[in-house]
Amino acid sequence: MIAILGTGKMGEALLSGLLRAGVEPGGIMATARREERAQALRDRHGVRVVSNNEAAETADTLILAVKPQDMAALLDEIAGHVPAGRLVVSVAAGITTSFVEARLGVDVPVVRVMSNTPVLVDEAMSVISAGAHASEEHLKQTEELLAPVGKVLRIPESQQDAATALSGSGPAYFFYLVEAMVDAGILLGMPRAAALDMVTQSIVGAAIMLRDSGEHPVILREAVTSPGGTTISAIAELERHSVRAAFLAAIEAARDRSRELASG
Repeated sequence: MIAILGTGKMGEALLSGLLRAGVEPGGIMATARREERAQALRDRHGVRVVSNNEAAETADTLILAVKPQDMAALLDEIAGHVPAGRLVVSVAAGITTSFVEARLGVDVPVVRVMSNTPVLVDEAMSVISAGAHASEEHLKQTEELLAPVGKVLRIPESQQDAATALSGSGPAYFFYLVEAMVDAGILLGMPRAAALDMVTQSIVGAAIMLRDSGEHPVILREAVTSPGGTTISAIAELERHSVRAAFLAAIEAARDRSRELASG
C-alpha cells in the first residue's frame, strides 16, 4: 500500500503516474487538506482519501508531497504514527532527510527525492538520496516506484539543492525559452500558433537527439553552426547579451533558494 500525503499538483502527478504504471487504485491512499480536493481525487482517480495519521499507520510506503513550508507541521502530526522501518519518501524541495528523521523520532528509512512536472507525461527526471537509515533495498524500492514515470538517478544528498535548481526547476526554464522564441517568431511576422508549433517541435527534436545520440551538446550545436551563417549570428547576439552567464546566475539563485527553504 502506497500513501501520498499532501496530494497537490506534484502529489497528484505522482498518483496519476502510478496508476498509469499499473498500480491499482485500491493500492494507493491519498490525503488532502480540503474536502472538495479530497472528493476531486476520489472522482478522478478512484483512490481512497484518508487522514494523515491513518495513512501513516496503514501504508507500507509514505510519500510526503506537501509544500516545504508545510512539512514540519505534517511531520509533527504523524510523529508517533509511523512505525520504525516504514519507508518514507520525501519529495519536498529543500527538505533534508535529517529534518524528516529528527521529527519522526524513530529509525525510519527516509529517501529524499527531487522530481519535476514531466512526471505528468512519464518523462520526469527524479534524483534520489538515502537518509541515515535507508538501505540499498530502500533505494531500489524508491527507484521502482519512480521508474514508470521517468528517469531515476542516485546522487549524494549534498547535491540535492543543485539538482532542485537544475532539473526540479528545469522545465520552467525551457517554457520560458519557448515563450521568448515564440515572441521572436511573432516579431518576425509568424502567426503565434505556427511559431509555437515550430519552436516546440524543434525543442522536442533537439532533446531526443541529445538523449539518444550520446554526443556532447557542443558537437550537436556546431553541426548546425555554419561559418558566417544564420546560427552563428544568433549565437553571437546571445553571447553579447550574456545569456550563458544569466543562466549560470539564475540556476545558482535557485540553488540558494532551495537552501533557504531547507533552513526554514
